[in-house]
Amino acid sequence: MKMEIENTQDCFVMLWRMLERTRRFLKTQSRRFCIRNVLKLWFENEATDDFIWEVCRICEQEGWNELPPPRFFPRKHRELLRAIVAVGTGISFYRINLKALDAAYSVAFPHSTPINVNKK
Repeated sequence: MKMEIENTQDCFVMLWRMLERTRRFLKTQSRRFCIRNVLKLWFENEATDDFIWEVCRICEQEGWNELPPPRFFPRKHRELLRAIVAVGTGISFYRINLKALDAAYSVAFPHSTPINVNKK
């Protein structure tokens, strides 16, 4: 599957929803829900070891560590999605639109508590 990654709220909503679908799919396959498996499913042959390493380095997480469900523990996934968009688009991790990313979480998971890490 060829993914079009953009730094937009629509793209972030798609990614949040894909994370949940991927979690459920991996569970049915009795496979670990981890960064490495998510990237292999989403990017197929583009998910080289270097690509996976770069995403893990940027989001400061281990590739094989089990991820919690995104609906209930969004912080790790927020950083993962930031890293995926940064590596996928070639823009800086710090230029990712966090307001759009956080708003997209509320769209993808409407009955969850909104995330807003940058609140004052």
